Order: sequence, then C-alpha cells, then structure tokens
Amino acid sequence: MISNEPEGGPFAGPITGPTRKLFFALWPDEAARAALAALQAPVAGRLTPPDKLHLTLAFLGQVAAGAVPALLDIRDRLDVPTLRLVIDCYGHFARPRIAWAGMTRVPPELVALHEELMRRLEASGFSAATHGVFKPHVTLAREARLAPPEAPATPVAWTVDRVVLVESLPSGRYVPVERQ
Repeated sequence: MISNEPEGGPFAGPITGPTRKLFFALWPDEAARAALAALQAPVAGRLTPPDKLHLTLAFLGQVAAGAVPALLDIRDRLDVPTLRLVIDCYGHFARPRIAWAGMTRVPPELVALHEELMRRLEASGFSAATHGVFKPHVTLAREARLAPPEAPATPVAWTVDRVVLVESLPSGRYVPVERQ
C-alpha cells in the first residue's frame, strides 16, 4: 500500500489510476519449490499451490502501477547475500488459520535483509503491511486448524541470492515482475 500520509518519497499520498497488487519475496527455484511442496504432505487445510510457494519479505498490497520502476530500483539496490535457509519446522497462525513451514534458526543476514528492505521502502514513501515481528515462513495451507505435530522428516535446504518483486494477478497467479 502507498501511505496516505505525505511523509516523504515521491509515492506518498493517495493512490490514483491503475494499481497492481505487489509484494517482495524470496522465490524458490524448481528444486526448492518441489522440496517445499513435499512439506505439505502432513498439512490439513486448503493447500497453497506449489507454484505459489515463497517467503514474503514485504507485502505492499495495491500500489500505483507507475510506482513499479521505483520498486524495481529498490530491489536492485538491495545488498542480497547468498543465504542458506533450512526450513525445518512447522508452525500455525491461529487468527488467519495458516499452517506454515519455517526455520528454527533464522539467519541474521535474512533479518538484516528484511530490515534494509523495509527502510528503503519507507524512505521512498511506501508502506508495507506488518504483523508485528518479522516471522519468515512459507505458507503451506490456509483454513488450517493446526500445524502438523512433528517437524518435517527431511528439512529443506534452500539457497537464496536474490529478492523478487511479485505481482498477485486477479486470476490468483503470482508472477515475478521484471523491467519492461
């Protein structure tokens, strides 16, 4: 979402004109995606389609279409270290009824990357939705009553070296956004 408060950055203020529903994410390659999808086996609920599995860094919501180049600039200026994420636990958010997979040990570099992204977004006049403390996770299912009781039998090792700007299309598909 773009802030309605004129706090700074050229994109602060009310949204007018066409919009796009956007978020920044860590986007798995095909091997990591297949391994993450395998973690869904013991999960009850409405499973996330495998092609939509990702780890959200910042959800922006509806953003003015004209802001996309600035968001791509923010992405391109991020210092993204090569991260080895070990997805080795299940969790559950009771309120939105989401079963997820995450890390028992979150790399400090991932937390620093998230903080840098949030600072850059704010400095440019963007407001990302936050739900308290950053809890990196991959949503496995919605409408889930509980997380699986046991940790995954085989943790997923996922190497990440880039951040992706993703658009959620009206059809429900998620598509990485690149420069035109």
